[in-house]
Amino acid sequence: MSTGVDIPEGKRLNKYGDLENLELTVEDWMTRWEKKRIGFHEDEIHKLLKKHLDIILNGRKQIRIFFPLCGKSLDMKWLADQGHTVVGVEVSKMAIKEFFAEQNVSYTQESVPGMPSAEVFKSCDGQISLFNCDMFDFSSLIPQKFDGIWDRGSLVAINPSDRQRYVKLMITLMAKGCHYLLDTFMYDQDKCVGPPFSVPELAIQDLYGQSCKIQLIESSDALTDRQRLWGLDSFIEKIHLITLKTDADSGAFV
Repeated sequence: MSTGVDIPEGKRLNKYGDLENLELTVEDWMTRWEKKRIGFHEDEIHKLLKKHLDIILNGRKQIRIFFPLCGKSLDMKWLADQGHTVVGVEVSKMAIKEFFAEQNVSYTQESVPGMPSAEVFKSCDGQISLFNCDMFDFSSLIPQKFDGIWDRGSLVAINPSDRQRYVKLMITLMAKGCHYLLDTFMYDQDKCVGPPFSVPELAIQDLYGQSCKIQLIESSDALTDRQRLWGLDSFIEKIHLITLKTDADSGAFV
């Protein structure tokens, strides 16, 4: 069906009717924030994080938790208030500033040594550090690995062509004993243009299976009127626990 819009080569219309690159760029994501095209943002603590937080913690207190592509997620403040150290990465400076303003958290803003284009925003109590930079520039910035990862809206947001690169980075950020909770969706992508992109079970096995042990924690029907407007009649949300195989082999896997 014709949209009546002349779409240049290499571009597409997203769900909002805006032109974007077929392979989303950093600039595309910043534009989404500027135009408030942020339907992925939730105005409450994610219910599945609440439900499965004990899996990330694995009996530990005050752990170090990573949020890839963190946006202005309320989950970060919720975890920091429980005494955990939260580190996030977000390409949109607007999102980071909105997080601190909306959560009424005072912060400092600093450049990152060796990376003139990167900045880090730190809460004054030291519990939250949000890095404003490209996700794939992040690994060199962090001297300490993470005890837990909450991947909500990150793997499903990146271009499918970047998934191998992304997963390789995530695995390098996992400390021994890290519990990585991965939130994904599965749907008929012929009916809808992501993000969020569909991530089939086989793709998860292919991406993480060589280095990690994978456990399906929950699979649930997440179809709402929002997804129906996208043309979907099925939208499944899945939560997986990802742990390094060396940890699993030593009995640390739950």
